[in-house]
Amino acid sequence: MNKAELINAVAEKSGLSKADSKKAIDAFVATVTDVLKKGDKLSLVGFGSFSVSERAARTGVNPQTKKQIKIAAKKVAKFKAGAELADAIK
Repeated sequence: MNKAELINAVAEKSGLSKADSKKAIDAFVATVTDVLKKGDKLSLVGFGSFSVSERAARTGVNPQTKKQIKIAAKKVAKFKAGAELADAIK
C-alpha cells in the first residue's frame, strides 16, 4: 500500500474527505518525525511504539571489490509492534 492508497483507506473508514485524511496522515508523520528527532519515544498502546536506536560504527565489505569499508555510526528509526497488532497479524 502506498500513501495515496492509505489516504483513500483512511477516508473510507473514517468518513473524512480525502483532503482531510491527507492532512491527518501528514500531521501524524510530522509529529512522529519531530518526536524521534528529539530522541524521545512515541507509544500507541495496542498498536506499537516508535523509538530511535543507535547503530555502532562497524566494518563492512564492498560486494563488488571485496574490500573492507568503514560504515559510520548512525541513528535509525525503530518500530516495535504492540500486543494487539502482533496478535491481529498472526
